[in-house]
Amino acid sequence: MKIQTNTRARIVSTFVMVLSFSFVACSQQGKEKQSKSIGVAEEMTLENTEAAVPDVLFTNENGDAVSLKSLKGKVVFINFWATWCPPCIHEMPSIDKLKQNYKGNDNIVFLMVDVDGTMEKSKAFMEKNNYDLQVYIPKSSIPANFLGSAIPTTVILDKNGDMINRLEGGRDYSSPEIVQALNELIESN
Repeated sequence: MKIQTNTRARIVSTFVMVLSFSFVACSQQGKEKQSKSIGVAEEMTLENTEAAVPDVLFTNENGDAVSLKSLKGKVVFINFWATWCPPCIHEMPSIDKLKQNYKGNDNIVFLMVDVDGTMEKSKAFMEKNNYDLQVYIPKSSIPANFLGSAIPTTVILDKNGDMINRLEGGRDYSSPEIVQALNELIESN
């Protein structure tokens, strides 16, 4: 048990160190209508903290629903974004590259969640840029500890479904340190 706790602390620490800086985030100010339509709560919570996650539902382009509870046992990388957000667009190639590192690995799942809920526009964006990232839209409310008032926001869940990190603002997700941190999460019990 002590080994698992030390491993988890090291993984969280690695994420905090590697991802502690933020480039830019698109504010959700003026997007209240869109936020309310998908149930985004207004208040912010602390970042870089381990927290229990409620079940949340997302729908893919085929209308298939996926719940976070159904993904327990896998590492989950959730990126909240929109096609009109420059920092979201800027970080997308690095997320695509990161996902390619895990092609064929069933122990990690990438959910690219369009906060505007515009599946066709988001799907066209991914196809135009040749990204291998499946788009989802929220099917239930997004908890406040997932998405605050800015995008892009990325949430990392461990295999137990606990939030390991919440990252607001654009980043380069293709760095070796991020791959190493995700690998440690994948290999942990």
